[in-house]
Amino acid sequence: MTGFVDASFLVTCEHGGNTVPPAYAELFKSAGARADLRSHRGYDPGALAAAEQFQQNLGVELIASTTTRLLVDLNRSIDNAELFSKYTRHLSPHEQAELLAEHYHPYRQRTVAAIEQQLAESRPVIHLSVHTFTPRFKGVWRHVDVGLLFDPDRKFEVSFCEQWRQRLASSSPSLRVRPNEPYKGVDDGFTAALRRQYAARDYVGVEIELNNRFAKRSVNAFAKPVKALLQTLPHRTLTFDGSDTHLSRSRRPGKGGG
Repeated sequence: MTGFVDASFLVTCEHGGNTVPPAYAELFKSAGARADLRSHRGYDPGALAAAEQFQQNLGVELIASTTTRLLVDLNRSIDNAELFSKYTRHLSPHEQAELLAEHYHPYRQRTVAAIEQQLAESRPVIHLSVHTFTPRFKGVWRHVDVGLLFDPDRKFEVSFCEQWRQRLASSSPSLRVRPNEPYKGVDDGFTAALRRQYAARDYVGVEIELNNRFAKRSVNAFAKPVKALLQTLPHRTLTFDGSDTHLSRSRRPGKGGG
């Protein structure tokens, strides 16, 4: 079977803030904990602002969390050793289960519900998960401004991100855009988990990683790479051949649906 179908965009931001719920404030009283909350350990600086720009530009739903990742990391699987931080790893199994029930599961369930709603309307989903990363990790500088993370075994994700990268290279040649950097697209994360749940023709998961050095400079400095991403974002319908999903040079999806 071969055909064309409009895709729907979905924007999420797993590490949008560093808020600590009052019930857990005692865990973060120390000066070290407060410093961690203000740093990239506590959240992704600038990620929420970028995600909101994508939401406004595309006219689609944004699912975001402003609770610190140091409580429970929404971008990690249940069995990942980094699901809980050093501030919550010592909690009892019952307390950790409560954390998951209050924050982790509702976030993931809401995202799945949004995907299911679009699939029920026969609309595959292009999921943009917005993050930022620290420019230096373990003493090593990362020579990346924007990373587009995807699964190299899912052809539409490869094609989508390559077109996006090429457009960015043409419009913003000084912007260092890298595929699957500074992390691999198949590393443990929310998009990787959703790929296991949905077929390639139904779900396209792309994690956008922005260097947070832009956010630390100024609002205007951070706005530039976000604007470049929005101006070059491939707006396409999808064409499928029954086994895989590819880009089509068709019309742009209508506002509110993609």
